[in-house]
Amino acid sequence: MNIFARIDHAAGAREAGLELRPTEVIIFGNARGGTPLMQAGQTVGIDLPLKVLVWENGTGKTWISYNEPSWIAQRHGLTNVDPIVDKMVALLDAVTAKAAG
Repeated sequence: MNIFARIDHAAGAREAGLELRPTEVIIFGNARGGTPLMQAGQTVGIDLPLKVLVWENGTGKTWISYNEPSWIAQRHGLTNVDPIVDKMVALLDAVTAKAAG
């Protein structure tokens, strides 16, 4: 798995003279995992690679948010992709569990 980019929205806000609690998008994945879903429907490429939003709420609690792979498949009208989606779900579960510590 590769981390393709990290987008620090809070840093961007600071550069613009604004305040934002810690908020970061991490974009990650690999071609072996994402390509089969794009082969089923190329428009899914707008939602891949996978990404998570790591953010802090007003009480200081950190959250991890992401789009469910099944929703991504549904959004693009894909069918018969359950094995691929299941692998993505397992990956997101493992990544977020490790990140949550």
